[in-house]
Amino acid sequence: MSELIDMIKKDAEEHMKKSIEALKSEFIKIRTGRAHTSLLDHIQVPYYGSHMPINQVATITVIDPRTLGVTPWEKSMLSVVEKAIRESDLGLNPVNVGTILRVPLPMMTEERRRDLVKVVRHEAENARVAVRNIRRNALHDLKGLVKDKEISEDDERREQENIQKMTDKFIAQVDSVLADKEHELMEV
Repeated sequence: MSELIDMIKKDAEEHMKKSIEALKSEFIKIRTGRAHTSLLDHIQVPYYGSHMPINQVATITVIDPRTLGVTPWEKSMLSVVEKAIRESDLGLNPVNVGTILRVPLPMMTEERRRDLVKVVRHEAENARVAVRNIRRNALHDLKGLVKDKEISEDDERREQENIQKMTDKFIAQVDSVLADKEHELMEV
């Protein structure tokens, strides 16, 4: 019986850790100042009826510290990739120079920093929602064990509290990672 509970808790904890790691990798993409090829990784491009990450339809290079170069593998994709970059949440304005898109990174104005803070807060909220969904699934699994008479209702209540403590711990980690990234973004 306790093996089932341990399995549910371990599974929930692993998924919550993955949510934190996913948030950190999203935050790495949100850079201040310098051009970095991973900056565009989350942009999706319509490609023959489905949406593909931009790095699967184009080569992204750093031209200089403030400019990225995007070269679509197919010339016909140039305008599609340009539109996807322009409509992304990064506020970038690519310039078409024939076979390549030059993507100048704007200077980090106070307004731009605030926009990026909004983006990271949104990502953090998505991570919180993911952690809460994992909690919900774990609690649902516990209810299933009670229903199948695998554990008692007292065991369920005790484990619900443990899962809530674990959830609170991971939500606090999300908040901590968010605070660090906001601080980094607002530094001049």
